[in-house]
Amino acid sequence: MLSAVTVALALVLQLAQQPATPPPAAPSVPQTPPAAAAPTADPANSQFSTEAGLLLVQINPALVADYELAIRTLQEALAKTTDPQREAVAKGWRVFKANEGDAKGNAVYVHVILPAVPGFDYRVSLLVDEMVKDLPPDLLSKYRDAFANPPTKLSLVDLANMALAPVTPAAPQPAPVPKKPGA
Repeated sequence: MLSAVTVALALVLQLAQQPATPPPAAPSVPQTPPAAAAPTADPANSQFSTEAGLLLVQINPALVADYELAIRTLQEALAKTTDPQREAVAKGWRVFKANEGDAKGNAVYVHVILPAVPGFDYRVSLLVDEMVKDLPPDLLSKYRDAFANPPTKLSLVDLANMALAPVTPAAPQPAPVPKKPGA
């Protein structure tokens, strides 16, 4: 399991170091907005729709201590929780700090969530705010300001476990040929 996570982390870190390509230009044809626009999804939502997830976080190097304090504060709160859902979350959540920075020199953190708890929002700020009674007044604002870019969320589907031999699917059996009457 750790080998697959290591490979995924390496790929994510390589992607993080690639320069971002701008999105294609929008068509210049004016569009009429719909009468009742559907509510937009929360872009900061950190729920995963699959059994595993990664959060790739880029932090301003001057503000690493602020980010890490929020992570340690959450870790301490999760260690004390008696809530079964939060205990399950804590068991499957690890945070790694990359030795390498991204292409812009930002510190890179990777949150590995395996297994992901369905429907659970892994936002550190929400959890710290909910779980820590005597929260330092500026902890969450410093945490928020530490981000160099919004986190990248990846919901992952298991493709191959390299520690196991691949399973060869059985060859399909031909359908039986119906016999003709009298043959």
